[in-house]
Amino acid sequence: MKKADIGLIGLAVMGENLVLNMESKGFTVAVYNRTTDKVDKFVNGRGAGKNFIGCHTIADLCANLERPRKVMMLVKAGQPVDDFIEQIIPYLEPGDIIIDGGNSHFPDTIRRTSYVESKGLLFVGSGVSGGEEGALLGPSMMPGGSPAAWPAIKTIFQAVAAKVGDEPCCEWVGENGAGHFVKMVHNGIEYGDMQIICEAYQMMKELLGMNADEMHQVFTDWNKGDLDSYLVEITRDILGYRDENGEALVEKILDTAGQKGTGKWTGVSALDLGIPLTLIGESVFARCLSAQKDLRVKASKFLSGPEKQFRGDRNQFISDLKDALLGAKIISYAQGYDLMGEAAKEYKWTLNNGGIALMWRGGCIIRSAFLGKIKEAFDKNPKLEHLLLDEYFKATIEKAQTGWRRVVASAIMHGVPAPCLAAALTYFDGFRSERLPANLLQAQRDYFGAHTYERIDKPRGEFFHTNWTGRGGDTSSSTYSV
Repeated sequence: MKKADIGLIGLAVMGENLVLNMESKGFTVAVYNRTTDKVDKFVNGRGAGKNFIGCHTIADLCANLERPRKVMMLVKAGQPVDDFIEQIIPYLEPGDIIIDGGNSHFPDTIRRTSYVESKGLLFVGSGVSGGEEGALLGPSMMPGGSPAAWPAIKTIFQAVAAKVGDEPCCEWVGENGAGHFVKMVHNGIEYGDMQIICEAYQMMKELLGMNADEMHQVFTDWNKGDLDSYLVEITRDILGYRDENGEALVEKILDTAGQKGTGKWTGVSALDLGIPLTLIGESVFARCLSAQKDLRVKASKFLSGPEKQFRGDRNQFISDLKDALLGAKIISYAQGYDLMGEAAKEYKWTLNNGGIALMWRGGCIIRSAFLGKIKEAFDKNPKLEHLLLDEYFKATIEKAQTGWRRVVASAIMHGVPAPCLAAALTYFDGFRSERLPANLLQAQRDYFGAHTYERIDKPRGEFFHTNWTGRGGDTSSSTYSV
């Protein structure tokens, strides 16, 4: 019997749809699930008559694979991944490949790559984005890990990935944890994109008094221009969806948001690396605040704010909202790329920034026409330090800022929360400031902790301490963190 081109462990939603995708592209796939009746149900159900080999043990799975064996896991992140690695290793030979396609935290992938390579095997940690539909029809795939594994998996991965024109939304990202780091940043940007859309929705509803049909039309229009994207598209569809009684279903959904942790990981990584990832950080906190539903209900009856009564030009405000979304979206990607650039330095990865933008143009949750401009920016200048230093993004954000400022000012004046739109604008203003008040902050640190400071009239790297009170000594702190 013909052996399989690849094996997959985990027949949940993503795994089942991804193997159907693989089989439809001409590959034979061996499948295994810890609950083995799922294997039988799949092989005799959606997989009936197709090129699948159902396996009831890890040993059976590995025995049915062509060399080099390629075993892909789509299982819950964390300990289950480590457990399966231990179960798989005894049945593999040098040069065989273990692939983790779940949402693993990149430090785990760094550790696992080193461990698996120590056994003479190869390891790949690959981000897979696009949800159920993407897995079946073409996801965005972000593989990293052991570079020697890429030639063996490239044909399969690029065949099943989404395409933009003829280009697959899948390319080798970098060493060890690079693939899962890029996927983590993707998810962080996803958090931010979703939140700024939600803030626009809340302002249309609470300030302008718009109903779901009217908002549906606005998002329909927005999806034809600069904001053309998957998340704007599905927001349009959600606002147009009606419950059994003909009312907008979205208004019946409880306002408490869930999260799986990748946005939080992105924020923590930014703090670890010293990158101001303000928009994505606020999007995570917005979800946390939403989860405090009972407390918010109590506060709403106890605390008061300004009247939410907009008296301006409604059509102009909708146009301003579009500018605010575009400006904030640019900031979100700029911060995400800033974080990836710092991580590449820290972990010694070689990241293809333009290639990452291409990978995100199709199949994934943050896919949008906007990403083509990012690829153009890095194609034009591979050493671009920051997206806002590209001429296109400079011109676009400067044009958007007037309407964006009016939106944020209106939100504040009328008491409508807009944490991400406001944080993104504040970042923009801070980033374009030649001088920030950190000089006073450093003076404060030196005053109470003798942490020292640098002077603008002296060379960088030369530190000073002042005896501010006349009571302190000349001894300064032995550490200084920029």
